[in-house]
Amino acid sequence: DGGGSYDKINGYDRLTELLQGALNEYNENMAAMDLVLFGDAMCHVGKICRIIMSTPGHPLLVGVGGSGRQSLSRLSSYTCLYTTMMIVISGTYGMNDLKADLQAMYTKAGVKDEGVMFLFTDGQITNEKFLVFINDLLASGDIADLYASDEKDAIRNGVRSGCKGAGIQDTPENLWMYFIGRIRKNLHMSLCFSPVGDAMRNRARKFPALVNCTVIDWFQPWPMD
Repeated sequence: DGGGSYDKINGYDRLTELLQGALNEYNENMAAMDLVLFGDAMCHVGKICRIIMSTPGHPLLVGVGGSGRQSLSRLSSYTCLYTTMMIVISGTYGMNDLKADLQAMYTKAGVKDEGVMFLFTDGQITNEKFLVFINDLLASGDIADLYASDEKDAIRNGVRSGCKGAGIQDTPENLWMYFIGRIRKNLHMSLCFSPVGDAMRNRARKFPALVNCTVIDWFQPWPMD
């Protein structure tokens, strides 16, 4: 539907060469990651890339801490030419801070039409109400109460030229749906959750989009080699 295509990579040697090149480039331009790209790790990068290049595509990476979920998410995002964004939790971080961070991501993905990975871990859920916004983002991209009416007008003006260029009449409803369509195409969450305990199961029951609107990738213990 998105007009994309797949190209077969001829073996692990070629895959290693491609991903090692991407990792080297990442380490030159970003905070360096000490990654060893063995077979299982490269398979996870392939899965994550495939998910986040879909519309909409949100990976749910399930595994214990230290299994490489965040690092491989960052490498996958960089490989797909996306910008990786995370929220920075502090003692005072609350709903208004999350709203401001989401608005920044929505501007980048929806108004500027750029690819964004929102990397989010269960350790950042200091307030369960955060998941109300996350559930809406995953389910439809249209988060209730994220914008005031005047802010929505500014967004509509920001996407007007793109909407008209696509041959769509620039009514207020069409402009907003065009914006949300860009969000679904460009903004991808990578959720890093732990299966330990009851927290993940309880959250999935209260906020069903966490599992219904994501693609689960299980991170098993790494092989000894």
